[in-house]
Amino acid sequence: MTRDAPAAAESGYRRVWRAGLVVAVTLVLVGCGRVGGQPGGGEGDTVDADLAGSLSAERAAAAADDVNAFGFDLHAAIAEDGDNIVTSPVSSSVMLAMVAAGAGGDNAEEMVEVLGLDGPRDTRYAALLAGLVGTDDVTLAVASSLWSAEGYPFEDDYVSFVQETYGATLDEVDLGSQGAADAIDDWVDERTEGLIDEVAADLGLPDPQAVLVLLNTVYYRGTWTTAFDEADTREAPFALAGGDEVVVRTMHRSAAEVEASFGDGFQMLRLPYGDDERFGMEVLLPVEDVALDELLDDLDAEVWADAVDGLQTVTFSEIALPCFELEWDANLNEVLRSLGMVSAFEGGDFSPMSPADPFLDTVVQKTYIRVDEAGTEAAAVTGGVMAESAGPPPFRVDRPFAFTISDRETGAVLFLGSVHDPRG
Repeated sequence: MTRDAPAAAESGYRRVWRAGLVVAVTLVLVGCGRVGGQPGGGEGDTVDADLAGSLSAERAAAAADDVNAFGFDLHAAIAEDGDNIVTSPVSSSVMLAMVAAGAGGDNAEEMVEVLGLDGPRDTRYAALLAGLVGTDDVTLAVASSLWSAEGYPFEDDYVSFVQETYGATLDEVDLGSQGAADAIDDWVDERTEGLIDEVAADLGLPDPQAVLVLLNTVYYRGTWTTAFDEADTREAPFALAGGDEVVVRTMHRSAAEVEASFGDGFQMLRLPYGDDERFGMEVLLPVEDVALDELLDDLDAEVWADAVDGLQTVTFSEIALPCFELEWDANLNEVLRSLGMVSAFEGGDFSPMSPADPFLDTVVQKTYIRVDEAGTEAAAVTGGVMAESAGPPPFRVDRPFAFTISDRETGAVLFLGSVHDPRG
């Protein structure tokens, strides 16, 4: 992309863009205008309409701001120099908020602080999720589910809250069986249009100690408001961070009128989707003397929002954007600990979830994105496993051993022996 935009793009009036609910730039996901169920219209619970309708748009937007803040913090904590990363702030926030709804004590306080919730049971998410999928301009589906171990006790008010606020379905299964793991993989596969698979293995399933699996998926498909002509796509050089240059398939548009702005050390370009242009991809291009890793070190939700607020229409002589397709996955346990969510993994209070008080064992996220001349297709799943202690370890005398026979009152050892072969 050229950098010959008019100077007015940097110093002109700041145009506030709040088209619906703002989602972090690291999230480009699609669905079908429905919270729960499958892309294209599958069976599943939905967010409680009365609950969502009772909340103001301002509260939903505030929840979106908190999702963004956590999303940028998470992305920065995961980022490693030179690595491709695609995270989903919405998916990770929703899944962890479902966990937080079952937290108590210091554990709840930590999760509320890290996630930016207004309390362990944040009803704002109902309005946020209902608002996100309230569009026909793109395909956008968000789905949540609970998979509980057969017979394990969960508090009714916890389950009801998660179902009403997040539109979660509930299935009771044998989490120690391969059949349950396959069912979980099938659920994710269906709701991400086959873009995400085999999440069960990443979660360590099947696992007889698992008592609850929590999942959130986000699927997105959007076509550019102005598509790139495939005839203009050609091989073009791309400079890597180390200085090497490679050749990649690159889309081109000439005399392009788009929205752009300047931030500290970067230029932002917004490419909208659909007729309404509510959803868009924000491309953040570092200035020539700033490395991407340097930009990411200073990039947070506030910096991003300021650049979005400054977007205004400018004309570029050319836009050149690489086609790309990325898959990414990570275990988030240590990253979440580093952000301050410690107690959840160390036996913190989850008694509001279940009288048996399980602990958070594993959190993973898997994402996919493809960007081409027509638009964008992307998906994410975030999964969490609640587990209980496996109990005391077994004591199997299956190797050479020693023994004593003693008198507890006097302490005298009557017999002392060593056995190398029990057969005598």
